[in-house]
Order: sequence, then structure tokens, then C-alpha cells
Amino acid sequence: MKFSKLSQLFLVSAIGLLVATLLTACQIVTIDYVYVAGSGSSSGMIQTYAADSESGALRAGGATVASGGVNPVSMALTSDYANLYVANAGSNSVTHFTVALHGGLTVKDTVTLAATPVAIAVNAANTYLYVVSGSGTPTLTAYPLSSGTIGTAGAAQPLSVSGHTDDTLIATGLTVLGDNNAVFVTAYDQSAYNPGGTVTDTTANPGWVFSFATGSGGALTAAVNSPYQAGVKPTAVASDPTFRFVYVTDFASNQLIGYSVQSGHALKFLLNGPFKTGNEPSSLAIDPRGKYIYVANELDSSITAYSIDSATGTPTTVVNTTGSSTNSTDTSPDSLIIEPALGRFVYTANSLGNSVSGFRLNPDTGTLTITQATPYPTTSLVKPTAIVSVPHGNHSTQSVTP
Repeated sequence: MKFSKLSQLFLVSAIGLLVATLLTACQIVTIDYVYVAGSGSSSGMIQTYAADSESGALRAGGATVASGGVNPVSMALTSDYANLYVANAGSNSVTHFTVALHGGLTVKDTVTLAATPVAIAVNAANTYLYVVSGSGTPTLTAYPLSSGTIGTAGAAQPLSVSGHTDDTLIATGLTVLGDNNAVFVTAYDQSAYNPGGTVTDTTANPGWVFSFATGSGGALTAAVNSPYQAGVKPTAVASDPTFRFVYVTDFASNQLIGYSVQSGHALKFLLNGPFKTGNEPSSLAIDPRGKYIYVANELDSSITAYSIDSATGTPTTVVNTTGSSTNSTDTSPDSLIIEPALGRFVYTANSLGNSVSGFRLNPDTGTLTITQATPYPTTSLVKPTAIVSVPHGNHSTQSVTP
């Protein structure tokens, strides 16, 4: 068959257009960088992934780097996503990295702590890094930040329960209220909750959440009647983006506990709580629009989704279109995040699965569906313990106005 020159030109143009369309359709656009910390062969490591804007699928996003110490357990970011901090429990240190536009991490400075770090957080103003460390009588310490650099330890507050000052407290979680005015820490009393061991104090409440107002110079002032009861073994704490509610997971009772933030940052139980979770909830995250809560259940290897009543703060279980209120992850999800760029994808770091599980978040219903090719192996890590995400590209991140 022969074609005229006009027909040949049309055919070539059509083929070129088809190829260009296919290439465009297959183009991968990175919307976030996801960082996962865990143990390497001899020291802590951070593995980097790039998240696809359309599917949420993760792929290798850069070189794996040392965490700056041993056994990283917690990570925190500045609100401008320019600085990453890693708490290394095995070396009693916190390492500061700068985050490049292409997602690369560069070590800037490290501080050595007097005790083992448990959790870290940065306030939204990027002026203080808060570190909770030690056991028995854990300590909350404020470190001033200057352009991301960690300064000399400032205000410090020991965590103890009035009337039970000799009891052994185990700190578990930390969050900073989004308006920079309060810090909340969860801990449980090993003397009252000690499975398989000897309970030495039968009168203490096992679980607590401490509330501290922040002041000039990093001052920390305990709220009236702090600490507040927090079930049996609280494991994680988060506050909503309107600064009105605080939520705590109770690992031992399989519950999500909600509080309203009162004057002076005192906490008051939500009237119709606590709320059922899966078995052994270990972490939680609130979506940047303040509409949904997601809880990772370690024993069930699942995520439970809740919608938040904007007036009362009450979480209501979201039922997926499949009829299930839980979403399966790989084994033992220890840490959970919602990526900040679009607020459309949820990821868990799975300590026993040595992987990351991904889900697409429906912003209209809160339901989750798995992302393509999940779970994603953490090839350079063993037992990943912490996960954070940094938006990539010139776009607005999701947020809610209080």
C-alpha cells in the first residue's frame, strides 16, 4: 500500500502525538519525599522514597544515609520542611539534617543527651525542639533553634505524678500544639502497669498525659491538675490543627482517648469517649484538614479510620466501601503519617514487615484504599521505627484555619 506525502505526514504526526500522550501518561511526578528511619547493619539509617502524585506509590528517592547515631526512634521536621531531626536512642543523641529541594539530607549538627531519647517534636514557629528522654523520672527539655541549628538545652521539666514520685514512669509520645503555646507528653507508670512483672503500686493510675504551657525563653509551666489520666498504656499523642482537641492511643486497652483543650491548656475528657480501636494501637495522625484521624494497630497490622466532629471533637469510625472499618498493613505498623503536600496518602512504617504500607485517602469520606504495589520494602533497614514526609514542588500544602 502506498501513501501520498500528505497521508505520510499525517500518519507520522499521529504516531508522534500518540507516543507523546503515552509518555505523558507514564510520567511520574514526585509530590513528597518520605523518610523512614530504622536500624542498619551497624548503625541507624534513613531511607528515602519519592511518592508519586497520582498513585501514591513509593520508589527509591535518593541515597540511604546514616541517622547520625544508633537505633533511631523518632523524627521531627520544621514547619518549612527545611530541617529534619532524628533521635537516636542507642547513642543518646539528636542529629540535625538540612533537607534539599531534591530531597537530599545533609548532616549539620548533633547534640548529646544525658539520657535516652524517646520522642522529639518541633513547634510550628521553628524556635524550639522538644525532647523527652530517660525513664523512671523522664525529662521534657526545650532546645532553642536558630535557622535549624540546635542550641544549648534550655528549660527542662521532670515528669512525675504527685503522690507517686518514686514510681517508674516510661515516656512514650510527644506533640506540640499548633499555636506554639503548649506541649503534651504521654507516659505510663511501670509500677502500676507491668505485665509479667511485679506491680509495686496498686493505687496509681497507669497512664498519663502531661500538659505544659510554653513561655518566653522556652519556659515550661505545668497546666492545672496535670498530668491527666490516659488509660493504661498510652503510646502516642496528637493534637488537631484547630488547637482544640488532643487524642491519645491506649495500647493496653485498645482505645483512642479524646480531650478538649481548656483554658490554660488543661485537658478535659470528651464526654462520649474513649473510642474503640484495633488491637494494640501504637501511633496516630490527624489529616491536615482536621477532618480525619488514622490509628495504626500494631497487633492487628491495620489502620482504623475516624471522622472528627468539628464541633465536639468526637471521632466516629469511618466504614470503608468494602464494608470494613480497618485497613490491612504489613506486619506491626509502629509509625504512621499523612503526607502534607496533598493530604491524600497515608503511610505506615512496619517494624516486623521491614516495609512501608501505602494508602490513598479519600478527602470526601476519609476511607482508605491501598496504593499501587504496596507494601514497599525497606531494603537498607531492619525494623523501621519512624516515618516523616516532606512536600516536593511549588504548591500549597493542605491546612485548616482554626
